[in-house]
Amino acid sequence: MAGVTEVPQLRKVEVSFVGAPPAQQIARASGVSRVETHGGVLRCVVYGSFQPFLEALHGHEVVSLESTNIIQEG
Repeated sequence: MAGVTEVPQLRKVEVSFVGAPPAQQIARASGVSRVETHGGVLRCVVYGSFQPFLEALHGHEVVSLESTNIIQEG
């Protein structure tokens, strides 16, 4: 569809880790906000590209990852 501007996606993400989540590393990733941890579980919001978030997980063992799109009012 020509002329349609793609709106960057906004996702709510929950990740379970073996051990403590790398919260500071993830919080520094581009597009990541609202980082919260509860034991081995980290929740955050990712805006736009998922790549910086995934790169922040490098070197940490992930047990599960769930991503849910947040509906943006236009």
